[in-house]
Amino acid sequence: MLEVLRHPQFRRLFTAQLVALVGTGLATVALALLAYDLAGPSAGAVLGTALAIKMVVYVLLSPLSGAMVPLNLRKPVLVALDLVRAAVALTLPFVTEIWQVYVLIALLQSASACFTPLFQALIPEILKEERDYTRALSLSRLAYDLESLLSPALAAALLTLVSFHGLFAGTSIGFVLSAVLVVTTAFPVAQAASRTGSPYHRALRGMRIYLHTPRLRGLLALNLCAAAGGAMVFVNTVVIVRSELGGGEREVAWLLAAFGIGSMLMALSLPWVLDRRSDRQVMLVGGAAMAALLLAAASYWFVSGGHVRWSLVVPTWTALGLAYAALVTPGGRLLRRSASEEDLPFLFAAQFSLSHACWLIAYPLAGWIGARFGLAVALLGLASMAVLGTLFASITWRRGDERVSSA
Repeated sequence: MLEVLRHPQFRRLFTAQLVALVGTGLATVALALLAYDLAGPSAGAVLGTALAIKMVVYVLLSPLSGAMVPLNLRKPVLVALDLVRAAVALTLPFVTEIWQVYVLIALLQSASACFTPLFQALIPEILKEERDYTRALSLSRLAYDLESLLSPALAAALLTLVSFHGLFAGTSIGFVLSAVLVVTTAFPVAQAASRTGSPYHRALRGMRIYLHTPRLRGLLALNLCAAAGGAMVFVNTVVIVRSELGGGEREVAWLLAAFGIGSMLMALSLPWVLDRRSDRQVMLVGGAAMAALLLAAASYWFVSGGHVRWSLVVPTWTALGLAYAALVTPGGRLLRRSASEEDLPFLFAAQFSLSHACWLIAYPLAGWIGARFGLAVALLGLASMAVLGTLFASITWRRGDERVSSA
């Protein structure tokens, strides 16, 4: 897998992604602790709202990012967006009201909604061979896992020295370092043909390609399944640890790390697995596993009355991480296979928007329903989402579907 780092352009971009995500992971832990500090046991509802705002911004802005930014301006735009994110992160320690959290999250995620699709679309332009790109996707998945593994572990260590407010400074440093690395990367030569038509029509083209391609409709359904499991972890970990298990700030970080361990183990094994099994097989197994885990957790919660133990929560979170990585990691291969090179930025933007629409459903369900009716009801709702997503994907994404859409 690591041989793909011999490509100097990819190596710099991957390192930029790595340091930015370390910072983002610190912010994830700090934001959960900030929500609990402001709202106590209702922190799940606050986090659910904040993350729903994030998803609304992603759904609305990300389709336009690839369509509106000229190819020759991608580098300065990416650098500017990193610096905006760094500046917003520095203001979060001074928040004293819940509404301020919502405003700053909207600003921070507006920049991320524009940054991420542009960044993701660069990788297949740099790595032309599918074998290299597959390994790049797995490495990218490992980088994302730092947000839920190494970053929480680092956060747990830092929390012995500083309050959680200090973690936001680490977030800002990560974004600044990312900007420096983007500046030093040579971008692919812009192709004029990829900018034909108005930004509006280019954005719609990405959506049309996506929704007219059966395997991508299956991918969207599996994104719903991934969002169901991920929302439970990211929204309710702090509530379970602080209110149900009696843990502290560091225990929140370590339980998030358990989810990351599972995801990282799966990402490490996927290049070998995908050489032997189809994307469809791997992702449908991941969807079935996610649905089964959530159903089992909901059943246990109802039967036990919410009396959870560390010995059950930790392996469950790890297994959820395994299923999550199996669902999301191969997605880039499907996108690359479904459009010509000039349409890839629009297709990645469409995937970013539509996948986060799934999270827009899952986050409020995990947060608001969990806070109002209990985590057992939230788990049952999320399990239903995962079951429906997996079933729809198995129906709409037929075996042997290798056609490229020409929408």
